Amino acid sequence: MKSNRSSLTHSLREPTRGSFPGVKESALDSDLLSALDRQEIEVLFQPQFSGSTGAVVGAEALARWQHPTLGEIGARDLFAIAERAALVAPLSRHVVARALKDAAAWPEELSLSLNITPEEMGDPRFAADFAELIGQSEIAPSRLMLEITEDLLLRNLKQAGEALGALRSLGFRTALDDFGAGFCNFRYLRELPLDAIKLDKIMVDGVPSDAKALAVLRAIIALARALELDIYAEGIESEIQRAAIISEGCEYWQGFLRAQPMKSDQVLELAKTARGRGHG
Repeated sequence: MKSNRSSLTHSLREPTRGSFPGVKESALDSDLLSALDRQEIEVLFQPQFSGSTGAVVGAEALARWQHPTLGEIGARDLFAIAERAALVAPLSRHVVARALKDAAAWPEELSLSLNITPEEMGDPRFAADFAELIGQSEIAPSRLMLEITEDLLLRNLKQAGEALGALRSLGFRTALDDFGAGFCNFRYLRELPLDAIKLDKIMVDGVPSDAKALAVLRAIIALARALELDIYAEGIESEIQRAAIISEGCEYWQGFLRAQPMKSDQVLELAKTARGRGHG
């Protein structure tokens, strides 16, 4: 059950996820089970770039539901529907399996980021089951970044820390996703076994022209450096933003400036181009 604090944050930030005007929630819930069988759930990849060289260094796997009447449904709405329908576990396993299969064709220097849901992390067997699933793939754990959000930590910080610790001991990397979108609880950075933080788009909005936004960005980057965490910036949409976050010391970035979510073969093609190798 979600905490009151999490629910309040949700209500203040955005409309209810997984709901569409004129569509009964129960109908969507039942549609999802059939969608898994009909292969309507696909995986796209958001390329990630090196701040220093501009080269493609990996990509984040993002679920999409190609609904026959509503069109494309993004990951946030999709997983909200899955939570209502008690289908988070099968949906997540489907997405991870598809992502691993696609990314198996990538060169070893490209990493794959996977989002972990609160429901998965709340399962005591998650770490063992996830490691077994990865063991069946051709991708080494060191090439995988597991991303968790603050919503997940609000539910059970201790259990999340234990699961992440177990996965890190097996060679996986871990990141705190959407940092800055919620309460920015610095306790998480101190207590969790993390390798990286991903700055939410809101943390780079207004940079560099907004002096306060720039000051906050500098403070977060300084903190991450002190904790020896890699820093990813999300939602980069302009060359000015990109130049600013790189000059402040952000190692990696992703955003529509250079690439929108794309299919696996397109990631490969981008990585081979001059832009994907950091030129232009």
